Amino acid sequence: MSRKAVNRCRSSVAGSDVLPRTRDSAYAELERVDYDDEHTEDSPLLRPSHDVSIHKSYSSCGSTTKDVLIQVRDIESASVTPTTSSSITAPNPPRIGSIIAVLLLGSLISNADGSFVLATSVSISSEFSSLQNSSWLIASYTLAMCASQPLYGKLSDIYGRKGVLLAAYAFFGIGCAICGFAGSMGMLVLGRVVSGVGGAGMSALVSILITDLVPLREVAKWRSYVNVASTFGRSIGGPLGGWLTDTVGWRWSFFGQAPLTLLAAVLVYHKLPDTGSSTSEQIHRDDGSGTKPQESHRSKLTRIDFVGAALLASTITAFLLILELGGTRLPYTSTPLMLILLSTFVSFALFLITESCASEPIFPLSLLCNAQVLLSYWAMLAQLAAQMGMMYLVPLYFQVTQSASTSVAGAHLLPAVVGNTVGALLTGVFIHRTGRYKLPAVSAGVVAAVTYILLILTWHGETNWIQSLFIIPGGFGTGIAQTAVFIALTSAVQKSAIAIATSGLYLASNIGMVLGVSLTSAVLRTSLALLLGKQDVPEEVITRVLQDVEEVQKLAEGDKMVVVGCYVHAIEYTHVLSLVLAVTAVVAGLFLRQRRIG
Repeated sequence: MSRKAVNRCRSSVAGSDVLPRTRDSAYAELERVDYDDEHTEDSPLLRPSHDVSIHKSYSSCGSTTKDVLIQVRDIESASVTPTTSSSITAPNPPRIGSIIAVLLLGSLISNADGSFVLATSVSISSEFSSLQNSSWLIASYTLAMCASQPLYGKLSDIYGRKGVLLAAYAFFGIGCAICGFAGSMGMLVLGRVVSGVGGAGMSALVSILITDLVPLREVAKWRSYVNVASTFGRSIGGPLGGWLTDTVGWRWSFFGQAPLTLLAAVLVYHKLPDTGSSTSEQIHRDDGSGTKPQESHRSKLTRIDFVGAALLASTITAFLLILELGGTRLPYTSTPLMLILLSTFVSFALFLITESCASEPIFPLSLLCNAQVLLSYWAMLAQLAAQMGMMYLVPLYFQVTQSASTSVAGAHLLPAVVGNTVGALLTGVFIHRTGRYKLPAVSAGVVAAVTYILLILTWHGETNWIQSLFIIPGGFGTGIAQTAVFIALTSAVQKSAIAIATSGLYLASNIGMVLGVSLTSAVLRTSLALLLGKQDVPEEVITRVLQDVEEVQKLAEGDKMVVVGCYVHAIEYTHVLSLVLAVTAVVAGLFLRQRRIG
């Protein structure tokens, strides 16, 4: 039904003797047809069910007003309504708060796990005499998480948010248990892969559910709490994991996560309304029977694009393997890496072909044709790549220049963590009050760029405590971006596509973090080797200081000063890279379209 027809019907209703309340309800139903001009604030879990009874026909519309409203509802359901169940009643605000609090528990656990493994991977791998493979405890989790991240959006549309979230908890908890009982490094890596599959859903589905639970304008406020929970988890995971490792052993850190995950799953089971499958997947014309046929599990399985999912996972895994292995374990020009690169292009090409023909693609290509979606993805990827690159090298900088211990060097990241939390909270409040997200999205990169400029200009080896706080704007800007870009994305797509688009945004975020660390590491190693070579440092010394930072402190005083100076200059080059990435995030933000969200 065209917009012009809707306007004619509105005029007819206006001239009728229908009760004012009924006429207002009709207007409200008709108004929701046009989503091109304004993104709706209608929320599926908040929408009360109601029927509008119209008792008079209007020939000018070509149908009764009741028929018009049925058509409007059908159009709305088929095009923009997200996952919901017709049986859901509107939760009151206190209940919404308790539901989201339960969801945040899972987000905290998954983020704490990552920092725990990051802090204890050396101790864990050393127990199996496999220190050279310690990075795979982190890489395996990241690879599994990124490969499975895009799948959760579509699966939750088909099977419902609640069921898929509980499955994610199950994967994560089982993976932790496998790690706790692992008797070899290979078994540990397997456990991390299983946990990564679950962790992907635990992070992405929280934000997806928030868009289901509250109107879009409220999403920014509640989404900022997700950032706070995630940041808090990352902050406590490392120290807590280190303490447990030193006292009762690292296995109990994994064993401890399993019951916590079970608790979170039980709370979700009892607190979260059963959202069913997507309303866009449940369109049934009223056949007069008053019943809506239920889709069988077999029918749901046939709708999953398994081929597209496998090709997408293969593409992501191959791409991340290049980032993980290139320049460190394998030369970029090595034959194995070239083969992986070739497989990346081949699998991606096959994915595009498959998705263009699929009736229900696992990731619709139409999203990649939406400029606002691509801009949102790049803004988030670039912002996190810049931030993670900087945070990766802050502890290294203090270890080299001030002989700081691992714990003290890691503590220097705290100002950025605090900045991230404050930035997310303030941005949520700002968007909630003003409805504007473009200004924060643009300013995020500008604020973060201040950090990288200050580090280039002032961090030359003798850094005092005031200068160590210069990383605050970087964390603050990232917190702004995580909230504002999410709102920019969700306001640019139809509600039926929010789940899949959100999964893509989380994938872009994870790729950005991996990319930032990989690029920064490559720039550091390359520039440091060149600088040390120009200073006539022996090849043996160059190899030692590139492999182990503690070797710097073992050098003679004269050689140590030369190596430290080269390290400082090499780290400055990495901050230039972060600055460039932040500028590209600003450019992406400038092209975002400000839409009215209330």
